[in-house]
Amino acid sequence: MITIRHAQERGTADHIWLQTRHTFSFADYYDPHQMGFRSLRVINEDVIQPGTGFDLHGHRDMEVISFVIQGSLRHLDSTGVESILHAGQVQCMTAGSGIRHSEHNPSTTEPTHFLQIWILPDRKGLPPGYQQQSFPVEERRGRFRLIASPDEADPCLTIHQDVRLFGLILDSGETAVHLLHPSRHAWVQVVSGELEINGLRVSGGDGLALSQEREVRAIGRGNTEILLFDLA
Repeated sequence: MITIRHAQERGTADHIWLQTRHTFSFADYYDPHQMGFRSLRVINEDVIQPGTGFDLHGHRDMEVISFVIQGSLRHLDSTGVESILHAGQVQCMTAGSGIRHSEHNPSTTEPTHFLQIWILPDRKGLPPGYQQQSFPVEERRGRFRLIASPDEADPCLTIHQDVRLFGLILDSGETAVHLLHPSRHAWVQVVSGELEINGLRVSGGDGLALSQEREVRAIGRGNTEILLFDLA
């Protein structure tokens, strides 16, 4: 069973300094039929204008992943971490028992385009933490590259939930297949480009929920980038 969440159906908000699109209910956008998928709670596609950003604010009991598509993102948090992410880099923040952080666009000329992803953790009250890692294009081209996982089976970010996040870049005509265990589900988020997922044509901003499927078969129809969440 496959359900498509079309890009144009997402919630939107324009805060002048921030343009955002919400795949699931978030902030002032509420749809009782779009409250997340399995433990995946938030996918926001954000564009931050130069020299602006999210000021210091707090979170608890959430795994927060930032995937930078274009530009850079400056991160500060109450654990003492100061960092700048660039395109191709991913950060994972465990809010746990409580963390305060800010995310800003350090450029004075270029916007920052990134995906903000929230995943419900497998338990509450975890110690707050931060990780960051680069995932070069070459590692994601033509194959599903593991980005985040609850174990250390492959060099990647560690998240506290039974979720495995993969990144994939495909050229036109290329195919990549991810096998799904019968008890698992998948969410595919199209970052950019056009492709087919299990025979369905989708494009940038679209999302797909897959249940009771044996595999996720992706066929590029141009230069394409996607994220795949393998979920319990």
